[in-house]
Amino acid sequence: MNPSADLGGLQQAFMAQVLDEDAPLPHGWGKRHAVGMSVYRGNYRSALVEAMRSTYERTEKWVGEAAFRRAAAHHLIAHPPSSWTIDDAGAGFDRTCAELFANDPEVAELAWLEWTMLEAFTAPDVAPLDLPGFSAATSGFGDEDWADMRTTFLPGSRARVLAHDLRAIWKVLGEEDLVRPQFEIEGDTGCLVWREGERATFIMVEADEARAFEAMRQGSSYGEVCMTIANEGDQSDSAQSDAAMRAGAMLGHWLNEGLIAAID
Repeated sequence: MNPSADLGGLQQAFMAQVLDEDAPLPHGWGKRHAVGMSVYRGNYRSALVEAMRSTYERTEKWVGEAAFRRAAAHHLIAHPPSSWTIDDAGAGFDRTCAELFANDPEVAELAWLEWTMLEAFTAPDVAPLDLPGFSAATSGFGDEDWADMRTTFLPGSRARVLAHDLRAIWKVLGEEDLVRPQFEIEGDTGCLVWREGERATFIMVEADEARAFEAMRQGSSYGEVCMTIANEGDQSDSAQSDAAMRAGAMLGHWLNEGLIAAID
């Protein structure tokens, strides 16, 4: 028998038992091994749940400890972690929350925000492009250059369109006593997340700015973003001009906040 193949099979059977107590025991195991595995499995799951509690402190406070533990256990069983670090156990938890807290959709948005801020905090250090640097880089731009311009944002920065005021929720969750604020809004809003110095931060923006940010983060050109903004309304000359002004205001906002790392 190939020893490496036998070891691989044993490892697979062991991991299957860790994840599911109903899985067959590895070959040659008896009752004594099953009892030991039960203890190991409990410690394994407890460690992962505690890691998720550390990652999603505000989400847990919002939904309550018991509901959070049930959701975390469901997530870990449905999506067992495979990363080398326990910190990644919470990846994709916002999607699990969207399923389990369907009647409270703000929970999934809050979980997304906490995870995204964690990713921003651990992202590589990159110095943002300042206004003088941007002016120097674009000093020779013609119309075509502006239309083709693409941006590289700080690592870990993200944007998303939301249906709730996460700023209001985040603020009360930082206080000792939880007094639920008015977080329902009419229409959509947006959220930008990035790291500012040594801390992750976020701001609420208009929904079209969040969409434009994500479009450019994923490779769209400045001209394409202008066209997208214009297409949301009519195609008149005034609408095109307004779209260009709106896109320019967004670009200036991102520069002032230190979100842009480089331009192409």
